[in-house]
Amino acid sequence: MEYISVNQAAQQWGLSDRRVRLLCEQGKIAGAIKEGRSYRIPADAIKPADGRSLRGKIVPQEYSAIFARVDSLKAELSKRRPLTQGELKRLQEEFLVEFTYNSNAIEGNTLTLRETALILEGITIDQKPLKDHLEAVGHRDAFLYVERLVSEKAVLSESLIKNIHSLVLIDRPEDKGLYRRIPVTVMGSYHEPPQPYLVPVQMEQLIAGQKETKRHPIENAAMFHLDFEGIHPFIDGNGRTGRLILNLMLMQQGYPPIDVKFTDRKRYYACFDNYCKDKTAAPMVEMVSEYLEERLMRYLEILK
Repeated sequence: MEYISVNQAAQQWGLSDRRVRLLCEQGKIAGAIKEGRSYRIPADAIKPADGRSLRGKIVPQEYSAIFARVDSLKAELSKRRPLTQGELKRLQEEFLVEFTYNSNAIEGNTLTLRETALILEGITIDQKPLKDHLEAVGHRDAFLYVERLVSEKAVLSESLIKNIHSLVLIDRPEDKGLYRRIPVTVMGSYHEPPQPYLVPVQMEQLIAGQKETKRHPIENAAMFHLDFEGIHPFIDGNGRTGRLILNLMLMQQGYPPIDVKFTDRKRYYACFDNYCKDKTAAPMVEMVSEYLEERLMRYLEILK
């Protein structure tokens, strides 16, 4: 890898040497390495995002480096040549298929990635349950609805969440969009969801807490996801609905949507266990951040 000095990076980015050195010390420049008292910076390193965009936000030290990297990639992407409509449509279609497959597979859907793609094209798969077909179609429609909410700058509310759930649970008309009325347990979890009479109150409090939050948008979306799944407001479809809301919150802040992989499900479940047992959201915050970093880097590579 080719490296440049702090002075060269400072000239390239229009910053002072002192500022670049401080960013290196804080771990906000990906790939920077220290040699003696000096730093070497990758020649293709992304300029760290301007922290002024986060004024009023409280960023815990443990997240500062990864948030800085993600926000720098996001800022760099916004400066690049925009994709054509055709390129954008292709990437969106690929993401939608993968997201639908993974999100449904985490919840037990038996469709393969290829079968999911075919169903979303309108083809029926022989010897596969109707339930699996409907889950694929419902999840697709729910994500398209989320995209519309983002474009309309809609404010997150209980009614929007119920609308998303109604699309997800297309195969359960009697349960869709309705808070559960019976107690539930989550198999293998350390957490016991609240009694049904507490669900409306806790959901109202969860939404109200968004109005004055001072968290960084990534931490806020991850925390909301943990709390939503902890409430487990619906009789079924909480995981899929929760991941759609997670993406809604990220996209509303200018980030790309993320796709929690079926292969990462054990790590994903462990994030909830950590939150319930140890009261730490760090594993989920880091997982969401890593997925964002990966997706942003992929988009930047495409634009290169």
